[in-house]
Amino acid sequence: MKRWLPLTLLAVVACTASCAPRERTLVLLSTNDMHAKIQRFPQLAAAVAACRDTLPDALLVDAGDRWTGNAYVDKCAVPGRPVITLMNRLGYDAATLGNHEFDYGQAYLGRMIDSMDFEVVCANAMSDTCTFPHLAPAAVIERGGVKVGFVGAITNYEGPGHPAGNESSFVGVRFPDPQQEAVRAAEALRPEVDVLVLLSHMGDDRDRELLAKTQLFDVVIGGHTHVVCDTVVNGTLLTQTGKDLHNVGATVIRLRGKRVVSVEYRLVPLDGYAPDEAFRTEVERFYADPVLNRPVGVLGHTADKWGLANWMAAAVADEEDAQVGFYHIGGVRLDSLAAGGVGTARIYDLEPFDSHIAVMRMTPSQMRRMIVAKYNESTREGHRIDLVSTTPYEIITDGEDRAFDVRFPALREGRSYRVAISDYAFRNYRDLSYSDGAVTGERVADALLEELEDTDAQHPLMPDNRPRQRVVRAATERL
Repeated sequence: MKRWLPLTLLAVVACTASCAPRERTLVLLSTNDMHAKIQRFPQLAAAVAACRDTLPDALLVDAGDRWTGNAYVDKCAVPGRPVITLMNRLGYDAATLGNHEFDYGQAYLGRMIDSMDFEVVCANAMSDTCTFPHLAPAAVIERGGVKVGFVGAITNYEGPGHPAGNESSFVGVRFPDPQQEAVRAAEALRPEVDVLVLLSHMGDDRDRELLAKTQLFDVVIGGHTHVVCDTVVNGTLLTQTGKDLHNVGATVIRLRGKRVVSVEYRLVPLDGYAPDEAFRTEVERFYADPVLNRPVGVLGHTADKWGLANWMAAAVADEEDAQVGFYHIGGVRLDSLAAGGVGTARIYDLEPFDSHIAVMRMTPSQMRRMIVAKYNESTREGHRIDLVSTTPYEIITDGEDRAFDVRFPALREGRSYRVAISDYAFRNYRDLSYSDGAVTGERVADALLEELEDTDAQHPLMPDNRPRQRVVRAATERL
């Protein structure tokens, strides 16, 4: 596969317009995992306009996770609405679901889908409820004389059996195997279309598994794993643009008659585009929120991912006078937080889920069971340190990287400790054994804000960036 530098949509347009005038050409512009980063929509709008000025038939599609990750979107009167407003205005053509589309529940998602002026397809989200519409597995869009079929698929690997998220969000919705359902929809649609595209929110690893088994698709536009992907698997192009709208993908498909003769991809960084003024004005309106813009406190140094997780574990423990605090790394939604002043919006960016604190009593044996079960999961959350804690511990693994023990140097075996944790882990993690457990009325974000409010330039918050947890391979495997 060819690559071009600099990677600009203007270069795409110029090459497409001049390379093969006797061929029909289709351009797919793609995004994925934008996570409500609407501050980048003005650059995206400029890039899309640059392409459509020359190729008005270019299609614009998205592979899921459109909200959760920006307080100015997540905390507005209708969470997520700014994203859909901007997508409708920009003229998206098709999209599939990501796991974060379910963050506010089925009824909310159903209302949001009704407000989307583009096709939303998903072959493996099957609803028996009146609050969430049964989506079409696929859609056909004709553009420039080319019939393009779009099949959608969403992960069900982290649930298990459903996308990652609170189990209450998925009651009444079934998520059968996304690969099987994508193939079933593609087989039905393939005879009707010239080009067949899979909009996948399975992750690039699962997309590779699928493509190793089928050549039904001409291109897979992926998401979920937040990687930059530009590769060919078993003859099919597999793409992904990363996350947070730093890039837009440009896939150029050339046809001779009804036969696809070439598929080429370019990753286009959006930093090279001057913002579209109309979109910038619209985004600035969403950002004019005095509550979210309120300064709160001061960090004495930059907190990395570990530092933020350590702080969150300590904050939930402090809020509930717990002896041990845990926080799951997937709930830490920023990779870092810069030294200096911190505003309210950044705390909601760090914890966008409106999570509450849960408390319970656990012995080291029960904590060990929880940590081992989580580490040994076959999901993407397994085989890593998932539960960051205020108390140090070591996960002991065998030669196949399966955990079989956890050592707590600061805890006494048999003693019962008051433990604080997020309600997401409390409600959804498997193999939790405890006593006197309950979800409190205290929100995680409020606990963080309260701690920051007690800081100033002379007395800043100093998160500890040093990991307290580690994985240790046993010298000999357990007998």
